[in-house]
Amino acid sequence: MLLQASNLHYAIEKTPILTDIHLGLRAGEFVGLIGANGGGKTTLLKVISGLWPGATGEIDLLDRPLRSYSTREIAQIVAHVPQSIHVDFAFSAREVVLMGRSPHLRRFDMESAHDRAIADRAMQITQTTHLTHRLIHTLSGGEQQRVVIARALTQEPRVLLLDEPTSNLDIKHQMGVLSMVQSLARDSGLGVIAAIHDLGLAARFCTRLVMMSRGRIAADGTPEEVLTPERLAQVFEIDAQIYRDPFSGHLAVSVQG
Repeated sequence: MLLQASNLHYAIEKTPILTDIHLGLRAGEFVGLIGANGGGKTTLLKVISGLWPGATGEIDLLDRPLRSYSTREIAQIVAHVPQSIHVDFAFSAREVVLMGRSPHLRRFDMESAHDRAIADRAMQITQTTHLTHRLIHTLSGGEQQRVVIARALTQEPRVLLLDEPTSNLDIKHQMGVLSMVQSLARDSGLGVIAAIHDLGLAARFCTRLVMMSRGRIAADGTPEEVLTPERLAQVFEIDAQIYRDPFSGHLAVSVQG
């Protein structure tokens, strides 16, 4: 098991945000984290990545308690891509991607040819090579998102956590990013958890879905097991039907009204 959370609780100023979370992640899995806004998806990603300490319960990373790792050690194993991106300085896209090597470098070390090759490969995978010399603040939101995903891959993580990775992308790049992540999980054993807003995309690309509601896990299983009209009515308050798209053959969701 790459990551295991057991009996996880998290509160902010005594207000419960996560309650009794049990979640595991194996190598090769692409887990889609779904649920209505405010359900706890972003908080869960930040807590299990070590960014937000203070949770009760257990979080194990590679069968070792997360609290026993240093921040640098966690960053060598877990890469977190946030929903919003803030870059305050005029770095080029390649410089931003190379920042992903910092957990593997000692203080004052310069990137080696090996580090640069890893960064270049990540840019190829994310189709951002043509942005190499562009300043990050001049890029569109979608371009910035793909550069930040490239930076995460440059960390060479075992676990990749993505918070709405397709939110700033057009449909072509949404499909491209999720297909890329699916391939990385399948072919290189990367474990991925991604908060995904689009239920159809989540069903199409993820091997497993975890549905959250009010800080709890409402369902955990295959897309067919999780996406039912009854659960969608309960969690999203929508009247929906689940069917197989005759063109793609993938599970799809149709919402009435």
